[in-house]
Amino acid sequence: MALRTALSKPFLKKAIQQTGARAFGAEAAAATSPSFPSYVLRAPTTDITALDSGLRVASETVMGSETATVGVWIDAGSRYETASNNGAAHFLEHMAFKGTQKRTQQQLEVEIENMGGHLNAYTSREQTVYFAKVFKGDVGRAVEILSDILLHSKLDEGAIERERDVILREMSEVNKQQEELVLDHLHATAFQGTGLGRTILGPEENIRSLKQSDLKDYITSHYTAPRMVIAGAGAIDHSELCGLAAEHFGSLPSAPAGGVAPVMDPARFTGSDIRVRFDSDNTAHVALAFEGASWTSEYAFPLMLMQTMLGSYDRASGLGKNLASKMCQEVAQNELAHSISTFNTCYKDTGLFGIYAVAPDNKLDDLMWYVCNNLVRMVHSPSDEEVERAKTNLKASMLMGLDGHSNVAEDIGRQLLTYGRRMTPAEIFSRIDAVTANDIKATAAQFINDKDHALAAVGGIHELPDYNW
Repeated sequence: MALRTALSKPFLKKAIQQTGARAFGAEAAAATSPSFPSYVLRAPTTDITALDSGLRVASETVMGSETATVGVWIDAGSRYETASNNGAAHFLEHMAFKGTQKRTQQQLEVEIENMGGHLNAYTSREQTVYFAKVFKGDVGRAVEILSDILLHSKLDEGAIERERDVILREMSEVNKQQEELVLDHLHATAFQGTGLGRTILGPEENIRSLKQSDLKDYITSHYTAPRMVIAGAGAIDHSELCGLAAEHFGSLPSAPAGGVAPVMDPARFTGSDIRVRFDSDNTAHVALAFEGASWTSEYAFPLMLMQTMLGSYDRASGLGKNLASKMCQEVAQNELAHSISTFNTCYKDTGLFGIYAVAPDNKLDDLMWYVCNNLVRMVHSPSDEEVERAKTNLKASMLMGLDGHSNVAEDIGRQLLTYGRRMTPAEIFSRIDAVTANDIKATAAQFINDKDHALAAVGGIHELPDYNW
């Protein structure tokens, strides 16, 4: 069923009302019938079908394409875990490729290579994803393989023991990436005591102690049809994909074992900081964040525009003093940081909005002054020119983010899990155009002005101001 046809259904109208929330500013009325380029208005439709089990199948067909991406998006990630099984979702991601009831690990790898395909997976705080990139003639085999590794993984005890060391090595490599480390620290302090504060890989003691029964329990609790989306893009026939989904994923239960659905641990933001100081290091890695908005919040698009307005800068890029962002101009002119970027991370019920910077240890005091000054400026004096420029940049970024079948499939799967539907480019453009400078002020006042913040810093941070500065 094409999305544009399905929009007439009452339940989808309700979903639009829930996710649409309010329009920003009096000028929003003028954006209700905008004039968009033909490539926006003629974007391919997204076909969506819900099977009797609750499993959703969604696809975007690209005529003339010879390849396709198909995958399974699961509404389960590290925030659904407990302190005792934290790391289970990521551990399962590793075990999925270690053999099934009908394929050994070698047979699985050889079959994928003989198809010229690519099979991969990733785990985030709220989602787990398994996907394959194949030729159009191999879509059926790809769906069958995905169902096999998801529903019939062997979870061999010997393979579990061997994989512990692999995951521990992965943890060691992740901890060497300062940005990953700092953002994990940021989540740990901002959402302390909640599921979002836990890492995706889990603590070392869990990696060493998780058992086969823990992994099986996680599957039976979270891998249910209503929490899954099969998404495809490229050389995909939607009716064929629905048939494949029914055939290979028909055994998925509609409810978890015992009939009790797992409850998401509610997010709770705590203004706080965590600092790991190394005086021998002459570089600091700092993340400063405020509580942000959820995917479906009325403030989601204004925060995206604020992120674009504040911008990013990297000394190695060659740009700097001529960047449009006032914050980045000031950072470049005063040589305050090696790089700086604005992030806006959304979750189901909350988010994080802030700045990540890599800076010399002796420039931190000045850097934080300029950063905070520009954040506060969003509350009082964002200009119409800045907002309009940010709108154009955000639209371009969103369209460029849909280049390639894998990116489109990712967008479909994520939106169906977060919104319950997929927004068209025209709708996204309308929502962006509806935001005004006054809406930016109202949003900044809501999330930044006189609000607690969270901070994580690692390295040479002796000049970093204290929390109450």
